[in-house]
Amino acid sequence: MSKIKEFVDVDVPVRTAYNQWTQFEEFPSFMEGVERVTQLDPRHNHWVTNVAGARREFDTEIVDQLPDERVAWRTVSGDVEQRGVVTFQQLDEGHTRVNLAMDVKPSGLREKAADMTGVLDRRAKGDLRRFKEFIEGRGGETGAWRGRVSPG
Repeated sequence: MSKIKEFVDVDVPVRTAYNQWTQFEEFPSFMEGVERVTQLDPRHNHWVTNVAGARREFDTEIVDQLPDERVAWRTVSGDVEQRGVVTFQQLDEGHTRVNLAMDVKPSGLREKAADMTGVLDRRAKGDLRRFKEFIEGRGGETGAWRGRVSPG
């Protein structure tokens, strides 16, 4: 498994950053290679991605979600194996640090090559930078889901 750790500081309050992150169907607006995310219910999402020329469909499960603090997930179907967590740290009233930590198991030659050459790390860094541009450019979130998903 490859470990990815990145962060970005955004010029919005923690509530705004968190609220936007819960809008999974908006991910294609700022995540490279994400073609579509369909939220099936409060815990499950269906993803269609294209990474390093490899098109994949898979499902994720939110395993822990606490408003303004974190969203953790894992894959539950498909040929993608990953788990991760995004945490939100209030820096001050108008600034938030968004931390991403992910474990990804690349499958297939293209994805393994992309991982070995640092493409996956750069993509995560770029996705966070584009999230910053997206949320700061809007000045507010496109929606919010403030429910609690507890582990187990």
